[in-house]
Amino acid sequence: MPDRRAALLRRWLDLTRQVLPGLAAAHRWPIRLDHCFMRVCLDAALGQRWDRVVRRPAVRHLSEAQLAAAIAVAERIAAEPALLPRLNAASLAMRRKAA
Repeated sequence: MPDRRAALLRRWLDLTRQVLPGLAAAHRWPIRLDHCFMRVCLDAALGQRWDRVVRRPAVRHLSEAQLAAAIAVAERIAAEPALLPRLNAASLAMRRKAA
């Protein structure tokens, strides 16, 4: 359904471009930029480097299920800010291993 995908995409972009960056300074997160939040959420949602399973740009190629999973991670981070540093470290570690 195009309308469902459009709604998911709007929520994803709001979370990664507004909500999470807006929380970054207050929580002293190690990242502040939208593409970094996207990386962390997608890697966590997919359980591996997102770019190993989804073509770039991700916003065009994610399935609805993948997008919903990434949104769930972003919403969990917004609700539990202490998660972000751990998820970011895990994302960076999996990228070092896979490089």
